[in-house]
Amino acid sequence: MSNFNDHYLNNRLNIVQALFMKNCLLCGTKSGDDFCKACRNSLPCLTHDRCVVCALPVKGSQICGACLANPPAFGRSVAALEYTFPVDALLQRLKYGANLAMARVLADLLFSHIDNAVELPDFIVPMPLHPGRLRERGFNQALELARRISKKTGIALLPDVCHRVRDTPSQTGLPWKERERNIRGAFSCERKLEGKHVAILDDVMTTGATLNELAKVLRKCGASHVSGWVVARTLPGAGEVVL
Repeated sequence: MSNFNDHYLNNRLNIVQALFMKNCLLCGTKSGDDFCKACRNSLPCLTHDRCVVCALPVKGSQICGACLANPPAFGRSVAALEYTFPVDALLQRLKYGANLAMARVLADLLFSHIDNAVELPDFIVPMPLHPGRLRERGFNQALELARRISKKTGIALLPDVCHRVRDTPSQTGLPWKERERNIRGAFSCERKLEGKHVAILDDVMTTGATLNELAKVLRKCGASHVSGWVVARTLPGAGEVVL
């Protein structure tokens, strides 16, 4: 009788586990997590040989030549993944597909790359959207990501202190100088941040022009240090390395 009961309970347990097992977001197989082991291991993580400021590949130094020659207003970047398939598809599900559940998944990927040995910021500021863009989309993907990161780290979230005051054309396809000019004067900040360390949180960093512009505004408001936290970093062409 005992063997029968054990067999019955094991079967019930297997059925319950199967019902609550997730499907891998990439391959669709049953998984106990958002990704199966194979798909998680295949995610395009950034290598350790990268600039600590802009997160681009670099050899022989912690800071690339470009950041040494022309330091941006932000001092350090944390980027979890390379902006390539399948990360780009996951981000597009959130950003353009309004799949808000994806914010948790992507934020958790970023959280796993936040180095707790580095001094954590006092505040997290999500990259703001212009009100017109916010009305069209219905949500700010950076804010959705920031909410999750704030909850997991315990760092205070400042969702409303910064505003996008200019509805600039899309940065996509613009070279660095034009991106820098396009985004100039696009942000405002309503709070004094004297001596505070602030992390700007966004979904993707391409040239860093948008991040740099908001960092300048935060520094003018007194922030002593600004970091950039992004889910994904767009890298140069395959095999290209910053020297």
